[in-house]
Amino acid sequence: MVTNLLAINPVAFHLGPIPVNWYGIIIGLGIVVAYFLAQKESVRRGLDPEFFADLLIWAIPISILSARVYYVVMKWDYYSQHPGSIIQIWNGGIAIHGALIGAFITAYIFTKKRKVSFLKLADIAAPSILVGQIIGRWGNFVNQEAYGGPVSREFLEGLFLPKWLIEQMYISEDGNYVHPTFLYESLWNVVGLVILLFARKLNWRRGEMFFFYLIWYSIGRFYIEGLRTDSLYLVGDLRSAQVVSIIGITVGIIAIVYRRMKVKPVIHYLDEEKPAATKNNNKNKKSKKK
Repeated sequence: MVTNLLAINPVAFHLGPIPVNWYGIIIGLGIVVAYFLAQKESVRRGLDPEFFADLLIWAIPISILSARVYYVVMKWDYYSQHPGSIIQIWNGGIAIHGALIGAFITAYIFTKKRKVSFLKLADIAAPSILVGQIIGRWGNFVNQEAYGGPVSREFLEGLFLPKWLIEQMYISEDGNYVHPTFLYESLWNVVGLVILLFARKLNWRRGEMFFFYLIWYSIGRFYIEGLRTDSLYLVGDLRSAQVVSIIGITVGIIAIVYRRMKVKPVIHYLDEEKPAATKNNNKNKKSKKK
């Protein structure tokens, strides 16, 4: 029998009787790093320095709520019989797709209120979203969750993984080593992040960085989801994450093609935009000269 002596305690420390889990710390770290990167880039692109801070005040709680709602809906057979468990989010049960949907809707409404282009904001935020996901997936690693089917130790060693990571992939309840699907997704997102950072320098058209994010993340998630053993299902063997991924890929491709064919004038990521107030002042100056 294999004993996992290197298993990581999911509780980082206690505040009195309250346990503080590594999962929450890692998710929080991902949000903070993503925020600072997006905030810095947003200032370079001419947005108010407080724009992202104001957005996150709404986006974070709404995303947590929508992540929980998505999870509960997908497991309604259970929660309909245990309604008291619906609010027990501390026992686990959130879905990244639910969080993203909540965040995108919140950002769209917020940008409309502030009279800022949603696609401009989405392009700025796309690399930061990937950073948050890259870091956040390691919360699953600590919790020994979101893993794939059984593999041999030799398979994991063949991936040149460090011993501490291999040991954490031994699930004692099942008596198996498992696919580190959290790692696959994290690394896939690292590659996507590098591409998006190059895309900034290549000055892609507005919206294309965001739509590329949808396509890239969805392709990776579709295939990785097929390895997982804890998927949420719509009907029968139809995995909800794969369905949402197909929708994301389709929307991203159609949006890019449509905007390249129909949307004029063409605005690129690095194009400078004068604030409306400045434009009006320039018009007034010209009028006075006349």
